[in-house]
Amino acid sequence: MSPVPAPTHVLERPTGPPAGPRDFLRDVGPQYFSNAFIGMLFGVSGPVAVTLAVGIAGGLTSAELASWIFGIFLSTGLATITMSMIYRRPFGFAFTIPGTVLLGPALMHLSWPQVVGAFYVTGILCMVIGASGLMRKAMQAIPMPIVMAMVAAIFLRFGTDLVTSVQTNVVVAAPMVIAFIALTALPGLGRYLPPVLGAFVIGAVMVALSGQFQLQDSDTAWYATPVFTPPEFTAPALMELVVPLAITVLVVQNGQGIAVLRAADHDPPINMFAFTSGFFSVLNATVGGVSACVTGPTNVLLTASGEKQRQYTAAVCYGFLAIMTAVAAPGLTRLMLSTPEAFILALGGIAMLRALQQAFVVAFSTRYTLGALVTFVVTISGLTIFNINAAFWGILIGYTLSRLMEPADYRPEMG
Repeated sequence: MSPVPAPTHVLERPTGPPAGPRDFLRDVGPQYFSNAFIGMLFGVSGPVAVTLAVGIAGGLTSAELASWIFGIFLSTGLATITMSMIYRRPFGFAFTIPGTVLLGPALMHLSWPQVVGAFYVTGILCMVIGASGLMRKAMQAIPMPIVMAMVAAIFLRFGTDLVTSVQTNVVVAAPMVIAFIALTALPGLGRYLPPVLGAFVIGAVMVALSGQFQLQDSDTAWYATPVFTPPEFTAPALMELVVPLAITVLVVQNGQGIAVLRAADHDPPINMFAFTSGFFSVLNATVGGVSACVTGPTNVLLTASGEKQRQYTAAVCYGFLAIMTAVAAPGLTRLMLSTPEAFILALGGIAMLRALQQAFVVAFSTRYTLGALVTFVVTISGLTIFNINAAFWGILIGYTLSRLMEPADYRPEMG
């Protein structure tokens, strides 16, 4: 049986031996690689597009952008492989997209070295919080329906994007949906070609046949070269960025990943997640990369199918793909951005449907429903205060109102 993190240590330890190369080769299979491939496909499409947009608007050079992308994918691979092999669980790491977005306004008046200095301090702060044990206590205090309501609000965009993609590009998106439905409805066929991978293949074929693959001319190199940016530690930059970045990593992003892994019956080591996110955030900072974290969408894809005790192999495959992507990130990003937007949106929506369904079921089927509803509404509103995005405020407001207005729901838990 897969080892479960022991609760007696602040930094949770696995109760069994780590997986070795022979274990991995025995447990890996096509569906696990498929889940890993789809997970990495998202990483080199939309999230990288956000990174490029923020960096270009902030005046970063092509070398700094390439180094940023190299760093975030290298840490993704190293963190995912290390944690997944040690715990024998699918622990997928990535980088914070909301954190990347909040850098946009900061780069309008802060220098890049000042922002990098904030990356270092954020990473150290996350390590301290993880090592203190505060992270697990905070996450255990918040009911799962309220956390999953936040996740549902964030994931809802994937579902609406699927509908939009079919409307705007029926030639590409509609065949993808049909392929997914057919492979899901016919389990015998789906065993040989996983539904999400089948949708990807059909979509790629339709993109090619319809002439919508447009490789853009670019001076960007196909391979990344890391660039060291000497950090500058200034009070204005630290005050503006460190706390919002830390909240984004530990609560918004790691909170999603923890909720998804719990829903998939994988007990996540919450304090170790915080510590590991901080450690690799410091590593990212050395090459100008934004903070590392555990994410919901990535872990949804890694746990989408297969036997629970073998799903760690999907994460390990994802980690190796991430390292390969780090080396060739600019070139792979260029290829993905040459496909129509509807292809990426449809693929994302298809891959996230089951997770979206599960999030709504957990959020609204038992207790804490008012708190879950408030969390959902605030999160989906896009509320931003003090550079902290709506997911944090959704949980804070939803949990507070739930405590005040649903006291009976808390009595059994309080003993």
